[in-house]
Amino acid sequence: MTNKLDNLRETIDSLDEQIQALITQRAKIAEDVAKAKQTSGDHVFYRAEREAQVLRKVMARNSGPLSDEEMARLFREIMSACLAVEQVMTIAFLGPEGTFTQAAALKHFGHSVRVLPMTSIADVFREVESGAASYGVVPVENSTEGVITHTLDEFMRSSLKICGEVELRIHHHVQNCSGRLEDIKKIYSHQQSLGQCRHWLDTHLPGIPLQDVGSNAHAAEMAAADSEAAAIAGEAAAEIYGLKIVSASIEDEPDNTTRFLVIGKRATPVSGKDKTSLLVYTDNKSGALYAMLEPIARNGLSMTRIESRPSRQGMWNYVFFIDVEGHANDEKVMRALEELSQTASMVKVLGAYPQAVL
Repeated sequence: MTNKLDNLRETIDSLDEQIQALITQRAKIAEDVAKAKQTSGDHVFYRAEREAQVLRKVMARNSGPLSDEEMARLFREIMSACLAVEQVMTIAFLGPEGTFTQAAALKHFGHSVRVLPMTSIADVFREVESGAASYGVVPVENSTEGVITHTLDEFMRSSLKICGEVELRIHHHVQNCSGRLEDIKKIYSHQQSLGQCRHWLDTHLPGIPLQDVGSNAHAAEMAAADSEAAAIAGEAAAEIYGLKIVSASIEDEPDNTTRFLVIGKRATPVSGKDKTSLLVYTDNKSGALYAMLEPIARNGLSMTRIESRPSRQGMWNYVFFIDVEGHANDEKVMRALEELSQTASMVKVLGAYPQAVL
């Protein structure tokens, strides 16, 4: 048995050397890519469509025993480290440290980026618009509680493009200083999280006051300073603010998932499996909604989301946010957009981008 284990360990050591040598070779090629881009005047280092294509290939050729998600995560970090050789990007996110938005940013870009916490979704947009951040990450909808309206409202005024999307499984944990349920006299959390854990709270902590705060990480920070308070937040927040988890994964829906958008200044080329987000203004008249949806259906596009928001341009006038499968440069999508522009007051393409890879 000892000889067999020694042989297996020697094989692993040999493979580790080969893996390390190949990663080093990849990083050196990344340096050459950076030099070539500088020579040609191409200053675009991060290409969302290219990364999505690479990760899809990684998962397609994966034969186990590691899962597709785990294999893609490993390659994401390799790509992130190699890209940092070319340029270290700054990614703005809805802070503070320890939010699910930060987790989504790191899932999408890897850990070889500089993350910049912002106090509001509007601040994330402004940081990217000013050029202080390369990209931003903002939440847009949750599978349980629905759309995050602040994000949609920002798109109504901003010229930024949606460059990508991230889907993150959300696990909520009750956490406080003592780790005891009986010490909890009040609970801090984000409004969305309180809604996602409503049944658990009603069952286990009935009558306990719930206070909505700007983010789950801020809730954890407040709970760390109050021995009678608890926060509903993620595991990262508990680690950062020194809290103990009283009860884990209290979300009412086991598949609770939040979708995040990556925002930037550059439009994303076709990746092969894309999504296009639209902002559509229509007149408040009979048949307006049908006229808006009919070109989408006629051209065989799959609509994955539709939301309405007040347009702020008159009472009872609304603007619609629509997601369809396909890239804005695909023939079917282009044809639908052209037809839609003939019936709607205004059509704005918010972005065409790779669908979430994992």
